Amino acid sequence: MALNDFQRVRRLGRYLRQDRKRLIVIVLVLVPVAFAGAIQPLLVGQAISVLRGEATFPILSDLPMRSAIRLLIGILLCSVLLRLFLQGYQTYNIQAVGQRLTARIRQDLFSHAMDLSLRFHERMPVGKLLTRLTSDVDALAEVFGSGAVGVLADVVSLFVISITMILVEWRLGIILLVTQIPVTMFILWLQKRYRRSNYRVREELSQLNADFQENLQGLEVVQMFRRESINGEKFNRTGLLYREAVNGTIFFDSSISAFIEWVSLAAISIVLAIGGWMVIRSIVGLGTLTTFILYSQRLFEPLRQLAERFTQIQGGLTAVERIGELLEQEVEISDSSYVAGNKTEMNKVQPLQLGEVIFEGVNFSYREDEPILKELSFRIAPGENVALVGPTGSGKTTLIRLLCRLYEPQSGRILIDGIDIKNIPIAHLRKQLGVVLQDTFLFSGNVADNLRLDNSIPDERLIEICRDLGLHTLLRRLPNGLHTELRERGGNLSSGERQLLSVARVAIRNPRVLIMDEATAFMDPSTEATLQRDLDRLLAKRTALVIAHRLATVESADRILVLRRGKLVEQGTHQELRKLGGLYSQLADLQERGLAKL
Repeated sequence: MALNDFQRVRRLGRYLRQDRKRLIVIVLVLVPVAFAGAIQPLLVGQAISVLRGEATFPILSDLPMRSAIRLLIGILLCSVLLRLFLQGYQTYNIQAVGQRLTARIRQDLFSHAMDLSLRFHERMPVGKLLTRLTSDVDALAEVFGSGAVGVLADVVSLFVISITMILVEWRLGIILLVTQIPVTMFILWLQKRYRRSNYRVREELSQLNADFQENLQGLEVVQMFRRESINGEKFNRTGLLYREAVNGTIFFDSSISAFIEWVSLAAISIVLAIGGWMVIRSIVGLGTLTTFILYSQRLFEPLRQLAERFTQIQGGLTAVERIGELLEQEVEISDSSYVAGNKTEMNKVQPLQLGEVIFEGVNFSYREDEPILKELSFRIAPGENVALVGPTGSGKTTLIRLLCRLYEPQSGRILIDGIDIKNIPIAHLRKQLGVVLQDTFLFSGNVADNLRLDNSIPDERLIEICRDLGLHTLLRRLPNGLHTELRERGGNLSSGERQLLSVARVAIRNPRVLIMDEATAFMDPSTEATLQRDLDRLLAKRTALVIAHRLATVESADRILVLRRGKLVEQGTHQELRKLGGLYSQLADLQERGLAKL
């Protein structure tokens, strides 16, 4: 269910609970700040009344002129200093609370984004997601720091000034308050229009970031295929759309500022005209008129500030909407209610003791009109080494994603050791599954951190494991061995070296079920031969599910599953399938002639 602005702001309010005491102090300080600001025009007006011998406050009427002026100057100076001190204290605390607020929101956004399924991330460009984590959260901090509390301060100031004006001279006070009506109505009329325009700004900025990131990630392809000018024109078009969207917000922002300025000048003119007539008729004194001229400026000052904050406030509301939309995204892959309700007991369970894998009537599709797996059923015995073979698009990689619970099947069950994987805590499941992908991802940091990941292993043990896996040659080539710093995505290593590290970090986890997606695809024959011996040892006594494109890898498997268009069409050993003369035999013949991969 979609939430409105009030509900989203209210939900985000939970991030402020830890700063509740400081917020209470900030709100309480608003009253003396507003009072100190409201009393200053009154003091100036009283000074003029004293000089002209007009009616003044009783405390001043009994004092000589010089003493009365000194008293007024002293009170005015104290009010100015008090206001400056309290505003400084208030501003510091507002900014401090705002930064803590955004830090908590950003942390929750990051955690929530990490929990969302691959299905969400595949349709959400990374650049757009980054905009919500950075720009939108910054806009929220800005609106809180100088917008939300500032608006509250302006409201309190308006209220205090209004009460003071009514008490001093109710007729002129009402005249000034009436001028607030058209300004308020205009702001309300403009709000929705500005909001739509500002939302478009955020969307165009997201697209701009997405295009920029895509070109940086694909820079090698861009340069090799001479796409600089074409991609530059596309990026320029996105930039023009962003500029047009910003121009729309500038129009609304300048309109409200000009309107408030016009109304404030009109209000001062009315006060001068009516107040001057009242002074001539001796209804009020010149000091009182001066007070109301100053009040007319003070009364519109909060509205001017509100106009200046209008962009921030609407931008903040847009940011709240976009952040809320991300937080409202449902986490599709999570522990079942049974697992969550028995978390303590489930944490004690070691779910994978044998490594038996069973698929029962599994159906899956990324889109409703394009089924990927259709009624897929098979069993992999504990310790069995099974190869997956099939043409491109047959569902091999999808099968692995389902087994790791990166996606959920639309129907059917996947069981490990007789337990539905939905009833196994995700942390336990993925800890017991060792996955080596063809496209290896390495994090920024050193080699040791990329090998450990979530394990705490001392360097001595890590070096021993690397030696057993034949990585000592690679570590000797690196300038600082295990402590060599890697660039983004391991850019200072070759594809084969990255693959070696990927196999090593899986071996460190000692999984019960090993899943390999062409783990040796980027290795030279010498490195592959060295690693293959270690892989054989790694596969021993473990259930293995291997996506293979090379005949040598497939031949050594205990059993081969052949997929075509999401269905299991053949299964058996290499010799059995060759004798069968079906799809596998055709693919094997083509590969032997160098015409295709399995």
